[in-house]
Order: sequence, then C-alpha cells, then structure tokens
Amino acid sequence: MNNVLNESLLHLLHRASQVADDSFSGHDATGELTARQYIVLAAIAAREGSSQTTIADMTGIDRSTLADVIGRLQRKGFVARKRTKQDARAYAVRLTDAGQRLLATARPIAEMVDNQLISAIPSQKRGEFVKQLRMISEGPGAPRLTKKLASV
Repeated sequence: MNNVLNESLLHLLHRASQVADDSFSGHDATGELTARQYIVLAAIAAREGSSQTTIADMTGIDRSTLADVIGRLQRKGFVARKRTKQDARAYAVRLTDAGQRLLATARPIAEMVDNQLISAIPSQKRGEFVKQLRMISEGPGAPRLTKKLASV
C-alpha cells in the first residue's frame, strides 16, 4: 500500500502542498496569514479592483471558498470590497493599507518558503520542474482557468 502512495501523483502533490502550507505557517511571525490567504492577497494586488470571480480564476480557488477567505480578510481589515457598477451581484476587491503592509511583510516569507521547497530539486532541474508544475496546473484538468485567464 505504501508503494501505491509513493507512486500516486495525486497523493504526492497533496503532500507537497501540505509541506508548503506548513512551512509558510511556520515562518509567518505575524500569525495573521495562511498560505492560501497570502495567495489571495497577492492576486488582489496583481489585479487591484478585480471581481472575486477573476481572483477565483487567477488562484484556482472555488468561488465559495474564496468568498469565505475574502470575508475573513475583510473582517481583519486587510481587504475591502464593494459591489461593482456593472453587476450588482459582483464584488470588486482591493487591498487596504493594512493589507498592503501585510503583503509586503509576507512576500519575503513566501519567497523564502519557495526557495526552501525548490532546494529539494537539483539546481539544474529546477526550471524544468517549475515548468512541469505549471503544465499540470494549466493542463487538461484546468480548462476553466486557462480559458478565463487568457481573456483577462
């Protein structure tokens, strides 16, 4: 059974995700942010004023979960959202000043974790490894994300 897990891409990617999340949490001295929340803040910063749907497409987080994450970040004062003029059902999201400061504090932590994680891969294979992960994340299992982001 153990050999099955050691050969299962599904399992190995899940475990790698757990290692990444745990590493980020272990290095976040503020205690304010999870890895997923960091990704959401970074996506909002990249597309300030975008709808939650666009942020969901950028991050791959389903809309319901993203609404919960953004709600928590809003209650903590890190993001603000308001209804868009084009669609009263949609929210435009932006970082508050506190959110910008938190993101600036968290970005070096995320970079350190990225470097720690990639250090397990021989240096001459790192670029190809990242390329292959991108191929998986943008591949046939994610057509919804690929098509929508191409038009954003």
